[in-house]
Amino acid sequence: MDFNLVYLSLGSNVGDKLLNIQNAIHLISLMRCEIIRKSSIYITEPWGNIEQEEFLNQVITIHTLYDPAYLLGILLNIESELGRTRSKRNAPRTIDIDILFYNNLIVHQKNITLPHPRMHLRNFILIPMNEIAAELIHPVFNLSISELLQNCSDKSFVKKLSRHEIKSK
Repeated sequence: MDFNLVYLSLGSNVGDKLLNIQNAIHLISLMRCEIIRKSSIYITEPWGNIEQEEFLNQVITIHTLYDPAYLLGILLNIESELGRTRSKRNAPRTIDIDILFYNNLIVHQKNITLPHPRMHLRNFILIPMNEIAAELIHPVFNLSISELLQNCSDKSFVKKLSRHEIKSK
């Protein structure tokens, strides 16, 4: 069996943000997805709808046997289980889990687009991605994550949390 290498972005800005991310990672691991690597946790300003609390964000790498559509369904169920409700685009949320990359697949379907179609525009994704996969090549742009980060025009606030800050939350 060949495992698929998948990068996920997790974000939370409602309730106990750190616990929401930790719970999401735990639930992902219970769904026969092996957690391979985790970035640091970052505090970031909201993107799009800026009239809301700051986010905590993290990128993780997993191995899974699931196909992209099935994995997306699992992730949406985890979001629901952790209290995510979808009211409007870029609204506050207990947890947001996005598939950034699924192997080197390029997919454009009604319910799923891979790689994530706006990741190259967002520092809150590129900075943690750069921490764990700087040399990964984006299959559409044919640029590494570090090159995408250098070219990104997003100037929003992104700060790595220290271990002390994480423990005190």
